[in-house]
Amino acid sequence: MKTSIRSQIESNIWKTYLIMAAFSVFVVVVSYIFGYALGYGSSWIWIGLAIAFFSNFVSYYWGDKIVLSMSGARPADRTRDFDFFTVAENISIAAGIPMPKLYVIDDTAMNAFATGRDPKHGVVCATTGLLSRLDRSEIEGVVAHEIAHIKNYDIRLMLIVSILVGTVAFLADMFSHSLWWGGGSRRSEQRESNGSLLLIIGIILAIISPIIAMLIQLAISRRREYLADASAAYLTRNPEGLARALEKLSKDREVLEAATNATAHLYITNPFKGKEFHAWFANLFNTHPPIEDRIKRLRQM
Repeated sequence: MKTSIRSQIESNIWKTYLIMAAFSVFVVVVSYIFGYALGYGSSWIWIGLAIAFFSNFVSYYWGDKIVLSMSGARPADRTRDFDFFTVAENISIAAGIPMPKLYVIDDTAMNAFATGRDPKHGVVCATTGLLSRLDRSEIEGVVAHEIAHIKNYDIRLMLIVSILVGTVAFLADMFSHSLWWGGGSRRSEQRESNGSLLLIIGIILAIISPIIAMLIQLAISRRREYLADASAAYLTRNPEGLARALEKLSKDREVLEAATNATAHLYITNPFKGKEFHAWFANLFNTHPPIEDRIKRLRQM
């Protein structure tokens, strides 16, 4: 039974909000347990958030330039990349946002990504392999997917998520150092008064909380991919164009040399496809949902 594009979009949005709410509660609980176990109370969360925020400040304002530089991307040329330009113009009008800056990576691997902190600073980048091997309707589907990321403020959302992940990692590290190397009679007395059970819980959380935080981050990232797919179908009124594009991208086994571990999550498909390890455990740590599932969802719309 086919589902409406609008219902797909609404479902993905509320599920993202639900995961974000759960993540926020998780950060508060972890910080409270760490702080209380060591005698500092709930003040730890503000310390963690402040440090994580400042560590992401540069990424927020200059992240797009850093990513483009790392990828070796060049500005797109309207004559040379005509379909890329005209499709982006049309989709931007349909989305009601300014046309993003367009860049191209000279690489025969097929891929694309979007970056920029908001629609006024949006960037869409595609490889020459993608632009030369997809037809216009397929390019339209890919560009619509990337513009949907910009319109949906996915870059900003993932930055917030990164701050939360960084907060959890920082708090776990600070707890470990305070527990093993902090010393001090006052803190030792407070730890004893708080009981061994709470300390044991704190130690366990210090080990597993960064992993849990990363898994939540990946769940949000995958949910935003589904949302961008549904939004792209809504913008183009042609889910099949993106579905065919994803099929072709899934068959392309060439690794994108310009991609790094720091930028892999931005791309429409995993840029390290040729290096995938198809195990259930490994799939927990994938930034993208299974491409077969994405295609299936698009064709159910």
